[in-house]
Amino acid sequence: MDQGAILAINAGSSSIKFALFAGTVLARACHGQIEGIGAAPRFRAEDGAGMVLADTTYPPGTTHEALLGGLLDFVTAHQGGVALHAVGHRVVHGGTTFDRPVLVDAAVLVQLDALSPLAPLHQPHNLAPIRAIAATRPGLAQVACFDTAFHCTMPAVAAHFALPRALTAAGIRRYGFHGLSYEYLARRLRVLDPARASGRVIAAHLGNGASLCAMRDGRSVETTMGFTALDGLMMGTRSGSLDPGVVLHLIEQLGMSAEKVSELLYHRAGLLGVSGISQDMRVLLASADPAAADAVALFVYRIVHEAGALAAGLGGIDGFVFSAGIGEHAAPVRASVGARLGWLGVRLDPGANARGAGRISAADSAVAVWVIPTDEEAMIALHTRETLDGGGPEISG
Repeated sequence: MDQGAILAINAGSSSIKFALFAGTVLARACHGQIEGIGAAPRFRAEDGAGMVLADTTYPPGTTHEALLGGLLDFVTAHQGGVALHAVGHRVVHGGTTFDRPVLVDAAVLVQLDALSPLAPLHQPHNLAPIRAIAATRPGLAQVACFDTAFHCTMPAVAAHFALPRALTAAGIRRYGFHGLSYEYLARRLRVLDPARASGRVIAAHLGNGASLCAMRDGRSVETTMGFTALDGLMMGTRSGSLDPGVVLHLIEQLGMSAEKVSELLYHRAGLLGVSGISQDMRVLLASADPAAADAVALFVYRIVHEAGALAAGLGGIDGFVFSAGIGEHAAPVRASVGARLGWLGVRLDPGANARGAGRISAADSAVAVWVIPTDEEAMIALHTRETLDGGGPEISG
């Protein structure tokens, strides 16, 4: 098996996060990001110890091709002669066609472009680096890894809306997102707590984007995000679940355009909208403003409400996993969620929760509760190697 390096890329509208993995065990060699794309781009990379390896600014208007070319040049130099085997990309939407990672060629790229209307705020930005790398390094293998693929195991009853069948056939259904994160968590839990991992688990990816996933034996059976990444939990700037009548009212009675409604629900709602202060949970927890407390309380309530629904679908839960920025670092949020899920048998150990790593449930808790840092880039690297070589190492801690 070729053990060359794997570059994992997670691209957004104005930034590109990356991580480089090498060796048989896919050890993380370095990571960083290109930020300020479209304005004043800056490239920064660090090694695993936090030492700065590169910090470069580019002129405004620098193209994706030039930025990605610079990243690939850095990778080549940093690897000290080890070949770059391939590049793996996070692609938000795979629709119903792509239920696993795929080697990208011209035909696949056309299919992925066709899915852009289902994720207009994400898909085009995910595909831009693929095109840029193909233009600068046409012989370099690229693999698309999908956020929706993990949820392809959901049964039809969980995936369908109560709409006419023709609309369902046209692709209007629940897809689910954060799948790379959930797959990573499922694999790590199988290492850390095999008995619970084979049972009924709710995983909570709580960051600026937030969702829950119900898993049975490590497979997704339900999730809170649906047709878009706007559904489900309250998030940093996104509203989460909303009565569809509210959208109709905003358009028909308040005269808002579709663009204005989109801007409101994606960028001015959630923690930011309710608090009027910030989308950052750290800022809200430190604030004495009652509006900040209201935003945190609503965030917790929505998690507990949706967790109750997922638990009902699972017929109870054996494990609960907190992850992502808020899930990994906001002990007060975990404490509040844990307290309100006491009826399910959840009981946290206050000391373990304060430390915030590993198992945080009390010895007599009926539900094993874990804090597991997620690593979408590691999942991308693993999928990329598996796709190209037909196998690969398991995830390490």
